[in-house]
Amino acid sequence: MNPAQQPPAAEPEPGWGQAMADGAPGTALEHIEYARSGTIPWADAHRWAAAMTRRPVTALPDDCLFRGAPAVAFVLNAAQHPSYGRALAALDPHVDHVTRTRLERAHARIDAEQLPELREWDLISGLTGLGAYQLARHGDTSLLRDILAYLIRLTEPVTVDCAPLPGWWCAGGPADLLSRHWPGGHANLGLAHGICGPLALLSTAMRHGISVPGQADTIAWICTWLDQRRRGGGTRSWWPGTLSRAEWKAGAVSQRGPQRPSWCYGTPGQARAQQLAGLALDDSARQQLAEDALAGCVSDPAQMFDLTDATLCHGWAGLLLTTWRVAADARDDRLTCRLPRLRALMDRYLHDGGQPENAGLLEGTAGLRLAQHTTSVTTPPASRWDACLLLAG
Repeated sequence: MNPAQQPPAAEPEPGWGQAMADGAPGTALEHIEYARSGTIPWADAHRWAAAMTRRPVTALPDDCLFRGAPAVAFVLNAAQHPSYGRALAALDPHVDHVTRTRLERAHARIDAEQLPELREWDLISGLTGLGAYQLARHGDTSLLRDILAYLIRLTEPVTVDCAPLPGWWCAGGPADLLSRHWPGGHANLGLAHGICGPLALLSTAMRHGISVPGQADTIAWICTWLDQRRRGGGTRSWWPGTLSRAEWKAGAVSQRGPQRPSWCYGTPGQARAQQLAGLALDDSARQQLAEDALAGCVSDPAQMFDLTDATLCHGWAGLLLTTWRVAADARDDRLTCRLPRLRALMDRYLHDGGQPENAGLLEGTAGLRLAQHTTSVTTPPASRWDACLLLAG
């Protein structure tokens, strides 16, 4: 699909118009970035914006950054185009209501001393993502501050069966369901579904001058917690994507080495979150640790071999974009020097038949092309589209 391709005449499936991961909003976001950079006329972006709103936009209790009214509003806001002002004004109260409803449920769950589900708080489906939306759309507001305060409360330790656990410990497995393969639940460390998401949001907000009581201490505490799970040191540092209850009890990690170098779960996303923490706290040692870890990751042929697709979520596009963002804020030029090699490796993978099979943002061609477009220049994207990935900083 080329950038100016027309949207389909009808929704292929219910919800397609409001699903940013694999529906119209992701492709609209792609076209909006092209239009803002002068690559295509605005008329092409407008057609995809219309595809998102062909049917009534939902504002359901479980809607999130990647689905429903928040997804549509994030994309329209990225355009910063006067044509979308009325639609955004109409969406704002609905997104705020969804967010407040979810905050109330989350605090009630904590008050009841129950463990959370990932979808309560993570970036993709939870309040971290809604916080990323509020920051991108409105900046410093009382609602964003309420989300930050909730995330601070989320990190407070809990006791389950006489054992202390981190407050974001989930009763189910990584699929956010109870599973016999995950007895006792798990702790998630990734950026998409784990504690690195709240860390990135808390840190990014602080970099924008937005903070609430306890925010700096919580950022530092999460980093210390991650240090305790880190394996290796310097350019050989890596973190597991998840911890089982058995691993937590034993104080050990069964994962033998770093997982694939992905934005969602792997070293790139985890390193970006910790680099943002170092920048927010003016902690040069933390920043250096994160940049060292990513420098080692992108220089390791074995880790590069683990990439088996080209997508933004867990493939070459995500690795390239994340490295580009980390390099732009880095203390030295090691990562900048690695970018041409990463592009060449991704191009070779694509040439050999590694093209995504769909048009989505997270696992499709929209995300791939956005990463290629963004990393082809040295200036940040005008739309700050990757704020939905908590990479923009």
